[in-house]
Amino acid sequence: MAADLHTPALSDALVILGAAGLVIPVFARFRITPVIGFILVGLLVGPHGLGAQVDRYPWLYHVTITDPDGLAPFAEFGIILLLFSVGLELSFSRLWAMRREVFGVGAAELTGSAGLIAVGLMLLGNGWATALALGLALALSSTALVLRLTDARTPVGRAALSMLLFEDIALVPIIFLLGAIGGGDAAQPPEAILRTLGLGALVLVALLAVGRFLLPALFAQAARTRSPELFLSASLLVVIVASLATAAVGLSPIVGALLAGLLIAETEYHGEVETMTEPFKGLALGIFLITVGMQLDLALLWARGAEVLAALGLVFTAKAFVTAIMLRLSGARAGTSAEAGILLASPSETTLIVLTAAIAARLLSPEEAGFWQMVTALGLTVTPLLALVGRWLARRVERSGARPPAEPDEGPRAVVIGFGRVGRLVADMLAQHDQPYLAIDADADLIAEGQREGYAVAYGDAARGAMLGRLELDRATAVILTMNDPQGALRLVRRIRKDHPDLPIIARARDAGNAGQLYRAGATHAVPETLESSLQLSEAVLVDLGVPMGFVIASIHEKRDEFRSQIMEEGQLAAKPRLRTATLRDRGSG
Repeated sequence: MAADLHTPALSDALVILGAAGLVIPVFARFRITPVIGFILVGLLVGPHGLGAQVDRYPWLYHVTITDPDGLAPFAEFGIILLLFSVGLELSFSRLWAMRREVFGVGAAELTGSAGLIAVGLMLLGNGWATALALGLALALSSTALVLRLTDARTPVGRAALSMLLFEDIALVPIIFLLGAIGGGDAAQPPEAILRTLGLGALVLVALLAVGRFLLPALFAQAARTRSPELFLSASLLVVIVASLATAAVGLSPIVGALLAGLLIAETEYHGEVETMTEPFKGLALGIFLITVGMQLDLALLWARGAEVLAALGLVFTAKAFVTAIMLRLSGARAGTSAEAGILLASPSETTLIVLTAAIAARLLSPEEAGFWQMVTALGLTVTPLLALVGRWLARRVERSGARPPAEPDEGPRAVVIGFGRVGRLVADMLAQHDQPYLAIDADADLIAEGQREGYAVAYGDAARGAMLGRLELDRATAVILTMNDPQGALRLVRRIRKDHPDLPIIARARDAGNAGQLYRAGATHAVPETLESSLQLSEAVLVDLGVPMGFVIASIHEKRDEFRSQIMEEGQLAAKPRLRTATLRDRGSG
């Protein structure tokens, strides 16, 4: 038994699970993406970190990765599960709607980036075949990291997803192309390429046909058993079978995983499947990120640091420029184009696959490929930082080009600060009753969407004192704070109340305690968003359970009165505030 505890598998499992248990909560505590943490763990425990010292200090065996190659299948499985989860969030109708972006913008971005990188490498003395191989490899972007760092429902996420989908589809043709150019071990005749594409199309059609009829019945049967284990097994079975089917005919297994997700997304069980597979996806992705960190050789990086940084600069500049231009030409906003361009600027995990194919095709020597593998690993490592830079740049671009708040020359109006879900509803109600208003928000996407739909909205960050001055609140009928930021709302209430003692301030509160703080800061009305919804839910449940309506109403009033007393105490008020019936009164009487 003691010998078994020293097997590489158990030792590596201990390191990985320990990393997950430490990295995720620590980085979440500081609001840093765990992506960076996993990469740093891989750097620390890999063969170029503490793993290099195992011969001198045998006890390090238990806290290092002893079998790096053994992690490769798990890392690949993490990418497969990621694409599967992307498919669950999509639908065939949405994917069809994205066909222009996938095969238009995506194709233009890949070929444009590859061409620009290849030209740069040729100017540095590389042959055209080598430059083309490197250009195609480095033009690919990381599906695993980018989709982890962005939301596919946002404009930036949709743009990134469309380009990444095309790159995943183009991976196999790229490998065949390099083999044909190089004529090495990877060389393939044109007939082989056509055969692979034809078989791939047949497999995809077969998966679509079978999945449409088989999956609903399969998951319905699993649901009837009420066995979480069976439901999870069915989910993983579908993913693995679809991935193996596409891999068997020469396509990437992630294409099959994406298709499996799309098929399950059309069923009523997609939410349960997504919940079941989420922990496995997170852990497998963590393993992938650890393998990325393990490829970083700090000694070699230090020795060739200037070359590596120059190569990364070439890749980042070329890809960010081409991506931003292509998105801008397709109609995307400047901020979206800038953020997506920087987000997609780093190389990809599939870059390593293409580099291996280039070696087999004799287009690259192992030494040259090793250098670019290090460039790729470093690029993957800094991808989370690129995401932060992209968001910062997008805000700067949108702020410089956004429409400023209009001058209040139309008379008094209400000012709504925050144009999210609550702010939009407030604006709808004001407009319905012919009350002029202006809404501001620091989210450029929300403002652009609101302006297209005809709302009186403008870009503005109320946290900046200069913006409050431009709103001319001395002519406002009321200020409504709808942002989901309790501390920010408190600061705004204090600032506005100090400068405008008589202005009605209606603030969204998180709960009774927060409402009391807002009253104490000077709010005219503070509306706790959780209280009324909780009371109404309780009322519905009690009535459905058969409790007489009179008793239910009495208990609801009693509970509401408790909340009013709590808010009165927290806010140091002279009288209990009204919760449900509080409305704006005629300002002329105040």
